[in-house]
Amino acid sequence: MTLTLYNSLTRRESPFEPIEPGKVRMYCCGVTVYDYCHVGHARAYIVWDMVRRYLMWRGYDVRYVQNFTDIDDKILNRARETNSTMEAVAERFIDEYFADMDKLNILRADEYPRATHTMDGIKRLIHELENKGYAYASGGDVYYNVRQFPDYGKLSGRKLEEMQAGASGRLETAEIESQKKQDSSDFALWKSAKPGEPAWDSSWGKGRPGWHIECSAMVRDCLGETIDIHCGGSDLTFPHHENEIAQSEAATGKSLANYWMHNAFVTVNGKKMSKSLHNFITIRDLLDGNWSGDTALEGSEKSKAVEPMAVRLFVFMAQYRSQIDFTEEAIASAKNGWHTLKEGLLFGSQHGSKLGWDVEKIDKLTEENSTLAQQFQAAMDNDFNTPAALTVLFELAKELGKESNVLVHQGKTEISPELLQQKWVTLVTLAGVLGLEVQPESDSNDAAGGLSDGEIEAMIQKRKDARKARDFAEGDRIRNELKDRGITLIDQKDGTTIWHGS
Repeated sequence: MTLTLYNSLTRRESPFEPIEPGKVRMYCCGVTVYDYCHVGHARAYIVWDMVRRYLMWRGYDVRYVQNFTDIDDKILNRARETNSTMEAVAERFIDEYFADMDKLNILRADEYPRATHTMDGIKRLIHELENKGYAYASGGDVYYNVRQFPDYGKLSGRKLEEMQAGASGRLETAEIESQKKQDSSDFALWKSAKPGEPAWDSSWGKGRPGWHIECSAMVRDCLGETIDIHCGGSDLTFPHHENEIAQSEAATGKSLANYWMHNAFVTVNGKKMSKSLHNFITIRDLLDGNWSGDTALEGSEKSKAVEPMAVRLFVFMAQYRSQIDFTEEAIASAKNGWHTLKEGLLFGSQHGSKLGWDVEKIDKLTEENSTLAQQFQAAMDNDFNTPAALTVLFELAKELGKESNVLVHQGKTEISPELLQQKWVTLVTLAGVLGLEVQPESDSNDAAGGLSDGEIEAMIQKRKDARKARDFAEGDRIRNELKDRGITLIDQKDGTTIWHGS
């Protein structure tokens, strides 16, 4: 089967062919760190986490980079409001970002570059653009000359004549900029310093970078001149991604990315999410159950907390390019769906021992020849059609749930233990590709076996190190210790290990 992706640049689906066989370089536009993340962020980063996980499962060596924008007017405004500093605000909300994303089971990126740590690369790129005639200095600022780049608009499909002034970034008003620009569509690469604001030395004077140049520089510094996949929310297509292309490709003469991928919006009860409409929902409010009444869904009773895996499931209920509507009914459906999947995922820890399962045999059981696994892969290969992929998971989970009831009430089942083990391993493996994993109850201080998640992961890493050093006895000892504490390890063919505890 061939993996096909919808490319926003070509506006069609095409087979995925990485630049280097077996390897994928992937860049995701990250958050501007001045506030808590909301459900729109949750969708975006769950989607790209899913894409990354699936590519890894398909055998690719994925290098995934996601930036933080840590210099911006919004950050500076928050610093003034709280009598703080730009650095302190950025650090606080970077920490809050990780707290939210860890709960949603989003894998950490291989690298998190920050704008403030990329100044040399930013200034070097601006100098190159200036030397090639694509940029000009004006009154301490530097602007990109859009009309010098013939392909401007190729990603968004917009014609230059139709574009409005003010697409220059988020650093100064259009009225002031218009006095310095050669053309109203030109956008800022470097902004001169304002009194009392952070600034960096440059040949154009003290200042700070424009928004768009930051990502161009970080992509090149971390991944090279041309990458396989550049992804982000559809709201970034214009001007941000359009301007990234103009900057990077003018400087290098090469394509910035071979595939551009964008996820669609999340609406709330059919309306765009915004603070002014009082339907703005943060991730932590959703997980804690504080998303009712006038803070989110009008006229609703206070909701119970939503499990992180139910949030992931809610996101996967729509294909990533389709708009998804956040409603009480949709969340209730996701909760019910996760309950079904969770029962199936827990089947092994609940019944494996009484069925005489050989835990060591799990490594030898694969889902490769399973018809359901092939259906799952066919769905995911079709531009990550997660709704179709979920039907496979639910079929397995419902069957295991049925057999669980039989075992509880009758003490035995007509299906062979080996077949049940195969079905369970297939479910656990495929659900893990979507990051849907049984997690400890949120109201418990300890995870399975009295160990915290961190302690379990540390033991898994020690086992991995032991096996790498060919100390298989130590690796087996660690696996058996975890088994004795009710924790089952499943080694994936991509080299990762997932675990499930009772």
